Amino acid sequence: MALLQIDIQGLPTTPLDAAAEFYASELPEIRDDSDIHEQHDLVIVFDPAGDDHRAWRLAVIQELAREMAPRRVNGIVGADAFAISEAIAYLDVAPGVTGQLLSVQTG
Repeated sequence: MALLQIDIQGLPTTPLDAAAEFYASELPEIRDDSDIHEQHDLVIVFDPAGDDHRAWRLAVIQELAREMAPRRVNGIVGADAFAISEAIAYLDVAPGVTGQLLSVQTG
């Protein structure tokens, strides 16, 4: 099954504001897209942010993974295109991995 990448950019810097904006604007689009539910596993790529963003992001990924099962949903946090593509390549061949939030960096 193909992986569909959704890039999330430009969220506020504070965790509560970022979570609120994600839930209000991004989540409805993700849930309403029938292609995601029927044809694709999902990888959500977030811009880097402080460690204080990890909890809400992980909660989003885990709940979407439960809701969309048997489709897989994972998240990646990073800015380096090569590191992100490597993580996506790994997830593409790791069928048992779902509900995870991976942080990647140049390295």
